[in-house]
Formats: sequence, C-alpha cells, structure tokens
Amino acid sequence: MLSAGILGTGSYLPEEVITNQDLEQIVETSDAWIRERTGIRERRRAREDQATSDLCLEAARRALADADVAPEDLDLIIVATVTPDMAFPATGCLVQDQLGARKAWAFDLEAGCSGFLYGLALGSQLIATGYARYILLIGAETFSRIVNWADRNTCVLFGDGAGAVVLGPVPQGYGVLASQMGADGAGGKFLFQPAGGARLPATEETVRRRLHTIHMQGREVFRFAVRYMEEVSLAVLGECGLQPADVDLFVPHQANWRIIDATRRRLGLPEEKVVVNLDRYGNMSSASIPVALDEVSRGRRLKRGDRILMATFGAGFTWGAAVLKWSKDTAGDRP
Repeated sequence: MLSAGILGTGSYLPEEVITNQDLEQIVETSDAWIRERTGIRERRRAREDQATSDLCLEAARRALADADVAPEDLDLIIVATVTPDMAFPATGCLVQDQLGARKAWAFDLEAGCSGFLYGLALGSQLIATGYARYILLIGAETFSRIVNWADRNTCVLFGDGAGAVVLGPVPQGYGVLASQMGADGAGGKFLFQPAGGARLPATEETVRRRLHTIHMQGREVFRFAVRYMEEVSLAVLGECGLQPADVDLFVPHQANWRIIDATRRRLGLPEEKVVVNLDRYGNMSSASIPVALDEVSRGRRLKRGDRILMATFGAGFTWGAAVLKWSKDTAGDRP
C-alpha cells in the first residue's frame, strides 16, 4: 500500500464581496445580529457569467501549478459540489475538458458540506492501492444561485468559492493517516433543497414557493453537527493512536463560529491551533476545507511533519474526519 497525500493546493474566491451591511439593505437583519450568531462579516459572490466549473478551473490550475503536475498526467478528477453547472454532464467532466486532462476520468460527488473529505477518503484509497497516481480533488460551490435572499436565517450564511488539491504518492508515514465518514439520512429533512430533482421537478408553483432554495432548521443542524464532528474526530485520531493534544492544526468545516468553537472546546484544543476563515467567506460547503488548507499553506503556517485534523458535517446528514501528516516543505510565496 502506497501512502497518499496532498502534493499541491489552490483556491479561487470571486472578486465581489457581500458584507453584512450590504445584506442589511435587502433583508431584515443587522451586522451585529449576523456576527453574534455566526461569526461571519462578509462572503463572496460569483459574477452572473460564472458557474461552478469556472471557479473550479481557477482553483485547479493553481493547485496543479503548486504540485508541478500537468493536466495530462491526471488519472481522475473529482468535483465535490451541491451546485453543479447542470444536472448532467458532471461538472467534473466540464473541468476535465477545459483543463485538457485527456486521460482522466471524472465525476461529481454530492455529500453536502462533507463532499471534500468524502473525496479525500476515496481518492487517497485509489492512490494507496495503485489504481491511480495523480488525482485532482476540488470542492466548489456557487450558493448565491440557490439561497433565498428574503430568508435572513439562511442568506447570511453562504458564500461562493472553490478549493482544490492534487493528491499523489508521498513518503511512507506521511499523507492521509486515517479517515472516517458517516451518514444518517434521517437528518436530511433538516437541511435540503426541496425542488429541482425527480421528486419535485421545476414548475411555476415550485419557483413561486421558492422551493429551489436552501431550507434549513438551524437548531437541529447545530446540535447534530457538534456531536458528530466531535465523535468522528476522536474516532479518527484513535485509529492513528493519537490524542487531540498531538494535533498541530485543526481545519474544521467553516459553517458557524459557534459550531467550530463548541467542537474545539470538546476536543480540548487551544484557539491558536484552529483555522478559521469563516468571517471572510461564510459557509462555502465543500470548498471551505480546501480553501482553508490553501491559505495556511500559502501563509507558511504549515511545515513538513505537521499533523492536521480535518472534520466536517453536512446535509444528508453526512460527516467525516481525516488525519493528514503534511509532506510538503514550507510553502513559498505563490499567486
């Protein structure tokens, strides 16, 4: 079995910034109300002519450059998203074509906010068994297309963005040390997009009732998120023979500051070990962890041998965690 890890990272955030003050002009809310309940100050929004694949391409090119891997060397492209360009073909196939990654097979992975870690678990196993050598894994969302801008409980939470990593063989003892994933479909009713699929195809009524937007019961999501992120984090650390004190950096899904802080406290981690960019980008779902990884790599916050704990929770319900031993040297300055 080979060891599989991250060879390069990249991210792309749309240029338009939507602040809490901007939202005050379109929905009954306030900057203080949003910051107190979520920790978010601003988020990004894609241009009207940008789709999820466009965000993916920018992040992918930066990750490939960082890894020094050419598109034609890729064996597989996985795009984790719940906001694909269209139902089919897969956004991964659109990215494959635009990159010129001719020998790569490609598909989309839909696991809510857990999509990136689901993809990491799958991709690392394909490399470990020798089935693939280089895999491009992207988490990307254009949530601005499916939020209800009249619902202050959801429209303030989400942002657009993309993060990408190139997975490949790394020295033994480095890379993904363990990963664990979970799901409980009984929780699906607490966070979902009702219409647009086979159950409720698009009609004049579904559009009028805004059933193509995000519907969420925040309290239920919070309760389950904290519970499962703690449980799966401890489980995956135990699989590696590690304790929370052995973690050098904790990269949680960026959904809500209260969820992050409650999970941190339950794990007994100090604040300085926790990566938080929620205040600047909001909840980017499957993009949040890879964007955070790219930022700490570019910011020279990671060094070879650091043990990184990543944990997530998302619609489905889905959840997961992974422990990664960083194999790259300290990152230099990159665009």
